[in-house]
Amino acid sequence: METLVKKLCVWMEGKIIEAKAKGMVFGLSGGLDSAVVATLSIRIFPQNTLAIIIPCHSLQADINDALDFIDKFNIPYKIIDVSKVYDSFIDLLNDKEKKRSFKLSEANIKPRLRMTTLYYFANKLNYLVVGTGNKSELMIGYFTKYGDGGADILPLGNLLKSQVRELAEYLGIPKKIINKPPSAGLWEGQTDEKEIGISYEQLDKYLKTEKLNNKIIEKKIQDKIVKSAHKRIIPAKPPF
Repeated sequence: METLVKKLCVWMEGKIIEAKAKGMVFGLSGGLDSAVVATLSIRIFPQNTLAIIIPCHSLQADINDALDFIDKFNIPYKIIDVSKVYDSFIDLLNDKEKKRSFKLSEANIKPRLRMTTLYYFANKLNYLVVGTGNKSELMIGYFTKYGDGGADILPLGNLLKSQVRELAEYLGIPKKIINKPPSAGLWEGQTDEKEIGISYEQLDKYLKTEKLNNKIIEKKIQDKIVKSAHKRIIPAKPPF
């Protein structure tokens, strides 16, 4: 595990140097993935790492978890609450046709506001935005395009959720964060597994072996991988 940590740190530092940037900025949610990214970042650039907590009608418990984590690892941070901006934008849209996908359409504005906030500070400080997505989420498109998917580097992009959890344990991240149900915090009661309809255990097993004992879940994962392919590449151009 120490070898993995060293490789990730060397790779991240190399990307910063390659871009002639001065440091790293990332969103800190109080969840597992962002905590791992934060712990790696502070090892590389203790003075040039910035965590930003970006509440948007977020649970106070998640904010408290993020603040407790910051205290434990002594990470420079800011809190930028975008709740009022979100409310104003929703009011501006004034969408009367609230169809079935309306809830998700509204919710996806939150990570896009967070992305805008991160890039403001990245541009201001000449930092790179470090994304927190892992391989399990990336492969099925479980992220908001140009939201939490908007980043300069993705250090956890080749690690399954189960591997990120193992890494978190090794890095000494509090059990409270490791064991809490993964959630994007898009609405009250929202959890990753409930929204995806698949457990991370099933998803990781399929991504490792391409086989499960449940053909219905297999098909569901395969469909998600195919449908989300556009989210993992730069915008498509015609071949002529």
